Amino acid sequence: MAQAGPLEGVRVVEIGSIGPGPFAAMLLADMGADVVRLERPAGDGLGSGAWNLTNRNRRSVGIDLKADGAAELVLRLCAGADALIEGFRPGVMERLGLGPEAVHARNPRLVYGRMTGYGQEGPLSQVAGHDVNYIAVAGALGAMRRSGERPLPPLNLVGDYGGGAMFLAFGLVCGIVEARASGRGQVVDAAMVDGTAVLTTIVHALRAGGQWPGAPGENLLDSGAHFYEVYETADGEHVAVGAIEPQFYARLLELLELPAEEMPQHDRARWPELKERIAAVIGSRTRAEWAELLEGEEACATAVYRPEEAPAHPHNVARSTFAEFAGVVQPAPAPRFSRTPGTLRIPPRQPGADTDAALAEWGVSADEIAGLRDAGVVG
Repeated sequence: MAQAGPLEGVRVVEIGSIGPGPFAAMLLADMGADVVRLERPAGDGLGSGAWNLTNRNRRSVGIDLKADGAAELVLRLCAGADALIEGFRPGVMERLGLGPEAVHARNPRLVYGRMTGYGQEGPLSQVAGHDVNYIAVAGALGAMRRSGERPLPPLNLVGDYGGGAMFLAFGLVCGIVEARASGRGQVVDAAMVDGTAVLTTIVHALRAGGQWPGAPGENLLDSGAHFYEVYETADGEHVAVGAIEPQFYARLLELLELPAEEMPQHDRARWPELKERIAAVIGSRTRAEWAELLEGEEACATAVYRPEEAPAHPHNVARSTFAEFAGVVQPAPAPRFSRTPGTLRIPPRQPGADTDAALAEWGVSADEIAGLRDAGVVG
């Protein structure tokens, strides 16, 4: 299969899962890695199927990991791989005969990526959870609320993808670079609690510096400040304001036609009052009117767009931030590379759609594949 991108030549075995594991695999595949996804032929009903864009750019092999001979097939694939991704609870891969010890016995250079919510050890390591639980334990969710309101989950972007998938992908690439120098692989223990905690570093820094003194919803970045807030427009849409630096705040006030002497930026006691004044002004015009006035200015203010609207924004169009591929508009690979850009090559596949072709490219003969099929290992 023709590859493209800075990770061309990197081979990854992905054990099918949901959430952050597939997203990490997508990030690697977008950058040119040859990732083969091993999953149950029937799918899991949550993350499988041609609808799931996070399964793009790689092929699917249908496999029953509990069948006799399945572990040997996976180990054989791992022998020619740079990395493995798995997202089971701690101990499951070991019970399948596919733990790090078994894999490293076959390929000492492999980087073994483990994606969990709570990590490989600790009091909660065996407890079920989802994004909202992990960001709660990490201290992120508790900061995401307006004053007097309960925390609002930021979709599943912070735990699953920010604190989970991206840290796993980063860890795997770091491990692969190190392994190519040392000749030795290692285990990457990527826990969503750990990664999310790292994402809150700025909050801890602001607290240590005395710049985060209030309760949730009363601080700089959590909707407490009038100059870092989302305001409703006349047509029920919204404008996002992030005018933190004084020069941007000054320009914002000019555009809103509010007198600077009456709007002291850092008088915390007056933040609620100043927020009401800005809300009244922004509420007097439509989102489109504010977008035309604000988005080209040095005021750090933009209209708020829904996911289905964002692809049509002129800036996103100019940069090709979104792309239509296989009939579906979706985010394009990021970040950008000047010589070896990531590409969209393969649309999401049905579970097991590429079993024969993918295994053949990874060195399994047609006769062996037929035998594995007869034995119920692959489908």
